[in-house]
Amino acid sequence: MDLATIIGFVVGLACMAFAIMQGANGLKSFIDFPSILIVFGGTTAAILIMFPLNAVGQALGTFLKAVFHKPMDTSSVIAKMIDLSTIVRKDGLLALEKVRVDDPFLAKGVRLLVDGIDQNTIRGLLATEIRSIQDRHFDGAQIFEQIGAMAPAFGMIGTLIGLVQMLETLSDPSTIGPSMAIALITTFYGAFLANLAAIPIAKKLTIRSKEETSIKELIVEGVMSIAKKENPNLMKAKLNAFLAPKVRVS
Repeated sequence: MDLATIIGFVVGLACMAFAIMQGANGLKSFIDFPSILIVFGGTTAAILIMFPLNAVGQALGTFLKAVFHKPMDTSSVIAKMIDLSTIVRKDGLLALEKVRVDDPFLAKGVRLLVDGIDQNTIRGLLATEIRSIQDRHFDGAQIFEQIGAMAPAFGMIGTLIGLVQMLETLSDPSTIGPSMAIALITTFYGAFLANLAAIPIAKKLTIRSKEETSIKELIVEGVMSIAKKENPNLMKAKLNAFLAPKVRVS
């Protein structure tokens, strides 16, 4: 689980709740069903127009991935590839058939090696899979970026609707204050949805995508080194170049 995401949500909600509760009517002043309908319903409608239905459905899984992300232990992946390289240099590529590999992407590369596929084809197949993963991540991030753009716009639309309704009853001064408050609530909902949820999630997904891509590119280089039967120490030096100095394999 990504504690930073959880902590961010909790702290943000707590700060807003504290500020809201300082008002005379507390939370009651900030609950308005028509405003919720305009912002959340309008934003959902716009997203459905922009993106295919299956992409919108996958956005929930993308969101959960940001929240429940489990970082990969890169050093253990490098250590595993060094072990594989040692086995290949000693017993040949076919010896890898009996070796258990937990990481699915590395396991795919090992299967291609065992099947005798040439190195250029293996690199091309693995690179294609990386691009496919990047495209899926990009689509998920784009949906949340657009939610961040659309929510404030629908908040403003709700505010304009509220102002029009307020002007219709301008002859009664007692309705101006409550009508103005309701008109502004939609702007609050739009800003809240965009700045505490959609935009931060989009940024987090972009960062996670870069991290995963970097690890998979590292695995591709490791698989190529195994195919060339390079010295394990040379492989380790090559793969450590992908990592920050403090997490490199010693």
